[in-house]
Amino acid sequence: MRADTRSRLPTALDDLSDIDAANVARCAKVLLRHPLLRVGGPDGDLLPLVYRHRVPLQEMFATLLGYRLVVERRFARLHKVGPDDDPTRGEAGLTPRGYAYLCLAAAALTGAGRQVLLSRLVADIRSTAAEAGIALVDDLAERRSLTAALRHLVGLGVITETDGAVSEAEALITVHTDLLAQLLGPSAGETSSTVEHEVRRMLVENPVTLHADLTPEQADWLRRGQRRESVLLERCFGLVTEIRAEGVAVTDPEEYLTDVVFPGPGTVARMTLLALPDLLAVAQAEPRSDGRVRIGSGDIRRTCERLIADYPAAWSRQATENIHDLVDAVIDLLRRLALAAEDHAGLLLSPAAHRWLPQPDDTPARAPAGPAPVEEPGWSLFDGQEGSL
Repeated sequence: MRADTRSRLPTALDDLSDIDAANVARCAKVLLRHPLLRVGGPDGDLLPLVYRHRVPLQEMFATLLGYRLVVERRFARLHKVGPDDDPTRGEAGLTPRGYAYLCLAAAALTGAGRQVLLSRLVADIRSTAAEAGIALVDDLAERRSLTAALRHLVGLGVITETDGAVSEAEALITVHTDLLAQLLGPSAGETSSTVEHEVRRMLVENPVTLHADLTPEQADWLRRGQRRESVLLERCFGLVTEIRAEGVAVTDPEEYLTDVVFPGPGTVARMTLLALPDLLAVAQAEPRSDGRVRIGSGDIRRTCERLIADYPAAWSRQATENIHDLVDAVIDLLRRLALAAEDHAGLLLSPAAHRWLPQPDDTPARAPAGPAPVEEPGWSLFDGQEGSL
């Protein structure tokens, strides 16, 4: 049965022309980036194309990834299966408290009708929190978290500021109930959890998938079918795979699905890039069976200090004035890039870090060891005037 399923995988594109198949792959990539695609939102101009190809798109997402796709004239909603516990994912503007307010606001909006005053919505959110046993306080941090949650709903198009703004004391808010109904993900019974779906989701949603991070069954399935999966991901999503002994790296040549660009601009990104060779060289032990090597925060600090000293004009003074904050920023970037993972003993650097071997485009500006010697002048005031005053 499993072999028969694999033979049917490409059929969503087989009956299409080359142009239509390319358009389906383009739409699939847009939906991966914007799971709630709507009129007036980012890439919303592609909604007519998504609607036209909704049948092959729904078949492809369901068959390959176990994702449910709902397509209407005004929106398309791809119901993904989120990661279990990944602190590197999420909206940058939402704190954990902000996410709590987001859930409370979504629950309160279900009974708000088509329009609601901001003050009434806030009261309903507090009432919903009390029913759920969540304690809320009225301070500046709480108000900021609530405002961030409401701003996120505005960005999704779930609510519209008809008169006023959610950051003000009062506003009239219009609720788009069709989008609100699609905001929440599918129930557990509506999602598939086969080995094929689980591994493909990792490949599509992550830059690197290591065999060591998979279950034995998942790793065996990937090793046996990784060549087939490479063809499949390129054909259906425009993704390029690199197969290595430790696992599979997946890249988007267009960088459309790249949420964290690396190498990238800015002091933290450039310093992280230049630090990788040093960190690999000072690893405290031989690579483990999964290819990872152990490093410490002290190694990162020393490397950052050396780079600052060697290339003082290359960095932002604001970013380098506090070395502790700089080290934390480098570690955070390594984690978001899936180049470093934490365990009980510290940091583990991914074998994918070997991809980059950067060379500085400047020579180190090291300070001289001592004071420069004073050269004696090659001329005299009395040259050619001996014996005269």
